[in-house]
Amino acid sequence: MERRLWTREELILALNLYLKLPFGKLHHGNPEIIHLAHIIDRTPNSIAMRLSNFASVDPYHQGRGIKGLTGGIKQVEPIWNEFINNKEELLFESEKILADLEKQTIETKFAEILSGTENLKGETKIREVKTRVNQNVFRQIVLANYNRKCSITGIDIPDLLVASHIIPWSQNEEERLNPENGICLSALYDRAYDKGLIGITEKYQILLSSELKTKENKEFYPSNFGNLSSITLQLPQKYLPKKEFLQYHLDTVFRG
Repeated sequence: MERRLWTREELILALNLYLKLPFGKLHHGNPEIIHLAHIIDRTPNSIAMRLSNFASVDPYHQGRGIKGLTGGIKQVEPIWNEFINNKEELLFESEKILADLEKQTIETKFAEILSGTENLKGETKIREVKTRVNQNVFRQIVLANYNRKCSITGIDIPDLLVASHIIPWSQNEEERLNPENGICLSALYDRAYDKGLIGITEKYQILLSSELKTKENKEFYPSNFGNLSSITLQLPQKYLPKKEFLQYHLDTVFRG
């Protein structure tokens, strides 16, 4: 029987899944791998092997000296490079392909997060849909990177977790979807970080702003903020917060 070559679309879907899964879950028994195998008519083993190929070209794993499965590198490397150079387009394309294979449209699959875009027209609608879908993908990637736990509290309730940007979304288009620009935080600390009330150093230690410290006599302060200055961020499985991004936040967002 002749081997069926992997298409570009299939490789894009494999990359999409690779980014959303913790490294320890790239095995053929994972339900998400089984689902992808079903919709592209391949075996779970073949999907798991492709995910390991992507691990082989991922600089994070290369830096750890983990080679993964190297046999398919020539096939996956162009897709990885395309992701690095154009995250916005490739991630959105992968979600459109996935929705189509699942017999859905982007609008139906992401109806909840696209609420309010129904009356938009033309380029305005296309841009808003792409932005919201990509933000959703970014959230999945960041939450997987932190094993779906808040990096400050350890809270593991997905509905309470946010993929918090280090460099704000509006400030750097190129780094918006970079996993190194995301930290998994519960909603309270996401808001505090976004507003500069807390900061994170290059050593991943939490700083409290002078403005926040003025509230230290309030009843809410000890249990919510009082012990933060002695806490170090719980680090992710793969993509560490980039130190240059953390410093940017301290310089431009943190209230000092």
